[in-house]
Amino acid sequence: MMRWFALLLCSALTLAAAQVRLGTPPLEPAESVKEGRELVAKLLAQQPAEEMTNFGWLEIRHSHSPEITIPVKFRVEVEPTRWVSVYETLPTNGATAAVKLTVVHSGEAPNQYTLVTAGKKKELTGNETMSPFAGSDFWVADLGLEFFHWPEQKVLKHQMRRGRPCKVLESINPTPATNGYARVVSWIDNETGGIVMAEAYDVHDDLLKEFEPKSFKKINGQWELREMQIINDQTDSRTRIEFKLNSDQD
Repeated sequence: MMRWFALLLCSALTLAAAQVRLGTPPLEPAESVKEGRELVAKLLAQQPAEEMTNFGWLEIRHSHSPEITIPVKFRVEVEPTRWVSVYETLPTNGATAAVKLTVVHSGEAPNQYTLVTAGKKKELTGNETMSPFAGSDFWVADLGLEFFHWPEQKVLKHQMRRGRPCKVLESINPTPATNGYARVVSWIDNETGGIVMAEAYDVHDDLLKEFEPKSFKKINGQWELREMQIINDQTDSRTRIEFKLNSDQD
């Protein structure tokens, strides 16, 4: 499964538990940087074991607007030295122009982003990735976990979140745009490397977005991500991605 989703699946075991935010004191600066670099290197080294395709829906609710539902297709392709994740909207009656995002992942090397909208192709770099995917609250940078590639990574402390022991990772954008992320704080499950929760802040250090997995289902003894949500606190909009799992009935 695509890394964005694979990093989330692992936190499913106790997501129903009450949210607890107990933790250790902040780490010393040198230890904070060392642990942050080691954690991110480990996360970026993860690669899917096999190719897969999944389908689902983007449910977008902008402030004071009717909810929009867009069917989407998710695909992952595995190559010897890299892997590729593809996000594509599917045609529906009255739908907006088709959108296709391709993200090439090569470990710690920079991601490569290609966005195709209504047949027009564009390569995205840097803060260009702070743009919505198909008009949703998920930005291109979110789907590529671009913040893991920023040069400054620190583990601020160890803390319980949603019933799981986590490392609190702070990722700093070296050249933030006025309308983008200046830093992202992620709660990374100690045991699994899953993202339990993430918060993105703007250049004024005001909370911009909150991300969390919402729903899981156990299939053949394994937990599968069924739903995740991202909230834009500044525009009062939110987008939910729901996946159609193999065991779900039509």
